[in-house]
Amino acid sequence: MDDMRAPSWSEAQAALTEALDLESPPMQLHYEDRPPAGVPVRAEPAPSVCTFFADGRTRAFYADRPAHEACEIGAYVMGLPMEGDLGGRLAQTVGWMESIGYLAPGEAAQIPHQTKAPVGVSYGPLGAATSTPTAVLLFVAPKALMWVYEAHRRAWPRASPIPVLGRPMCSIVPVLTAGTPLAVSTGCAGSRVYTQMKDSELLVGLRGDAVAPFVEALRRIRSANQDVTQENERRRESGPAPAA
Repeated sequence: MDDMRAPSWSEAQAALTEALDLESPPMQLHYEDRPPAGVPVRAEPAPSVCTFFADGRTRAFYADRPAHEACEIGAYVMGLPMEGDLGGRLAQTVGWMESIGYLAPGEAAQIPHQTKAPVGVSYGPLGAATSTPTAVLLFVAPKALMWVYEAHRRAWPRASPIPVLGRPMCSIVPVLTAGTPLAVSTGCAGSRVYTQMKDSELLVGLRGDAVAPFVEALRRIRSANQDVTQENERRRESGPAPAA
């Protein structure tokens, strides 16, 4: 889709928040090939890339490559060259995770990652920027996955099943940039510490150009689900309606 006009991204944020009963607003991220004008720069590194996911729900900022390098796993997923100290830290972390059984031998090589790293990444609430984001991330309750699943089928009836990902949580972004319109992540042990996700939350990711068709399908699905819920509540109280 073409870039939405600015109010439309805000409308998408409101529609997603209402339809999925979100407790925090959708967050957008954009892979940049140069620092964007007018966006505050966050120079200090974060202990994890997913920390930026959490912080981007409340404020807009830009973080360059070095700001992502404190998280060696996230830097690998983002496609940064694994050289020097960064590559050494990645090898050490992966080795430790394998030694405790968190990763199976060779599993790290199968983690989705970008083939080319961006210069940096802009983060912020959906609507903070007017261009089509690389990805939109939603922290949802498990109940909302019912509506997500139904809207996905409505928007993309011939698409493959929704990918459900595990560790690391940040790997949801390269899965989206590889072509899938929507993916789900259970999160990982680290992401739940750094983002302070609730035990009752999961992560849903949308490719930026998939937001408009998903919102349209979601609105219809939520309306239909409300009608079905009301009818089943009536049936629970009074039994099936008599035959005509």
